[in-house]
Amino acid sequence: MDYILAFLVGGGICALVQILMEKTKLMPGRIMVMLVVTGTVLGFLDLYEPFQEFAGAGASVPLLGFGNVLMKGVKEAVDAEGFLGLFSGGFKAGAVGTAAALVFGYLASLVFNPKMKK
Repeated sequence: MDYILAFLVGGGICALVQILMEKTKLMPGRIMVMLVVTGTVLGFLDLYEPFQEFAGAGASVPLLGFGNVLMKGVKEAVDAEGFLGLFSGGFKAGAVGTAAALVFGYLASLVFNPKMKK
C-alpha cells in the first residue's frame, strides 16, 4: 500500500505541475522554484513531516522534498552557529543531492550523446 500511496501522491504533484505548465504562461524554471519554496514553507510551518509520513517517497522525492531539506539544514545551522547558519545551512544540507544530480547528469550525457536543438 505504501508504494501505491507514494505513486499517487508523487503522480498528483507531477500532474499539478503539468497542468501549470500547460494552462499558464509560467516557465518551467519558475514552477520549479515555486515547488522548492512551497516545500520550504510547509517545512517551516511543520506541515511537511506529517505529509511525508503519509505519502512516503511520493512527497520526499519531488522538489517539495528538496525545499524541505534546505529548510531543515538552515534551521539546524542557525541553532548551532547562530546568524551565520543562514548562509551555510542550506548549502550543507543540499550538497549531496546537488552533487549527485551533477554527476549523474554528466554520466548520462556521456552515455546518450545529447545534441543541441537548432
